[in-house]
Amino acid sequence: MVILSTLIFLSVTLGLAGLFFWLTPTRTQQRLQALSNPVNPVEESNWTETIVSIVGPFAKLSSPSGNWETSPLRVKFIQAGIRHNDARLIYFGAKTLLPLLFAGIAFLTLRATSQSEGLTLIMYLMLAALIGCYLPNAALYWKIRTRKREIFENFADAADLMLVCIEAGLGLDAGLTKVADEMKMTSVALAEELHLTNLEMRAGGTREKSLRNLALRTGVEEIGTFAIMLTQADKFGTSIGESLRVFSDDLRHKRQTRAEEMAAKVPTKMLFPLVVCVFPSIIMVIMGPAAIQVIRTILPMLNGPL
Repeated sequence: MVILSTLIFLSVTLGLAGLFFWLTPTRTQQRLQALSNPVNPVEESNWTETIVSIVGPFAKLSSPSGNWETSPLRVKFIQAGIRHNDARLIYFGAKTLLPLLFAGIAFLTLRATSQSEGLTLIMYLMLAALIGCYLPNAALYWKIRTRKREIFENFADAADLMLVCIEAGLGLDAGLTKVADEMKMTSVALAEELHLTNLEMRAGGTREKSLRNLALRTGVEEIGTFAIMLTQADKFGTSIGESLRVFSDDLRHKRQTRAEEMAAKVPTKMLFPLVVCVFPSIIMVIMGPAAIQVIRTILPMLNGPL
């Protein structure tokens, strides 16, 4: 019996492992897929033009009148990785249409399910419209947060690769190019930002300005520190390799500290589902039979003659 159970366990484990490796592409397969199935810019452009043609006229109702090039919202779009010229039209068009759409859905739902009238109906409609108005803000905030986290978690590896390139004899510009090429499979966002920095320096921009723009586009504090460190090392003639070594160690320590902080928050986050979902079930399993036995014993005594 034990041998049969062991064979079944090994068979199921090996089957699941084989299915996992079959469904998960390797690094070589990912590179081949990226080369064989490139993104078609014509299809993406057609899709974007369709969306813009639908929501574009409504964007003028909620679009601000200031200069878009110096707007803080444009910086947020760049930090979210959205660089399309028509992205703001889709954003403000959604902020115009979603409140009307959510209010209409709420009105139809309330009319079909209840008899809400007067101020109660108006309050629900205003709440639905408010949710629709702030939904694009929440989506933009989530995208910025996700992208910043991805860049921060992979920037320590990029700093190590850059240190290896510098110690191997490459210059800083060539090292950035090599790191950008190697980081494509790990973090597309970080590879794109490093590639844009390389292009800016090749176009004639100073290294200080290019690194400052890199920190502005990513919005990550550690990359701002990285830009200042390289600028100071370039100005004072100190060793870039030693500076990168110290910075890489500090960045890896910060990433470990942040991971430990997130791990320390897990018990607090688990408290609510434990109290709401797990503890009631445990109490019912433990106290249920005892409560039934007590009820069966005491109720006949209470209902009997005094």
